[in-house]
Amino acid sequence: MNILNSINFKESISVSLILFSVIDILGSIPFIIDIKKKFKSIDSFKITVVSGALLFSFLYIGESILRLFGVDVQSFAIAGGLIMFFLGLEMVLDIVIFKHDHQDSSSSPIVPLAFPLIAGAGSMTTLISLNAVYARINIIFGILLNLVIIYFVLNSSSFIDKKIGKTGNLILRKFFGTILLAMAIKLFRTNLVLG
Repeated sequence: MNILNSINFKESISVSLILFSVIDILGSIPFIIDIKKKFKSIDSFKITVVSGALLFSFLYIGESILRLFGVDVQSFAIAGGLIMFFLGLEMVLDIVIFKHDHQDSSSSPIVPLAFPLIAGAGSMTTLISLNAVYARINIIFGILLNLVIIYFVLNSSSFIDKKIGKTGNLILRKFFGTILLAMAIKLFRTNLVLG
């Protein structure tokens, strides 16, 4: 009961909306469907748990880990942006850049779904920024709410695929591939410091 009393629901909803827009799980549906086809199936629960572990790690020790390796947040964001850029190219140009070992049906595409798509450079830099403004309990609530949405979207991606059909999937894939490219370029522009 004390935990519920300490949560500021207005702040928690603000944090949730900020994270939701950065993670953009709805915008990633064509990519999720594509990965699901390459790997035959995805373990929604496992990917959600790994994403949650990464998000909470970013919240508590993200900056410290980067400092330990002598990497600044900007460099990490640019590296994540590069991965997002090549994923976007795959979607828009219908080419294969990343090797997907999907012959093993027991494998799970933790990379690139959990990282960098869900818990990537954008999420990390956002959580580090939110940590300076909002109470930790409200950020935790925001992360948990987003994880529920992530699980739901991952779990129902086959149903969504059937509803939108082949043509709809192709259109969404090209559109959101372009969005992914734009997000990657935004990460470059924001974090690239020319000395």
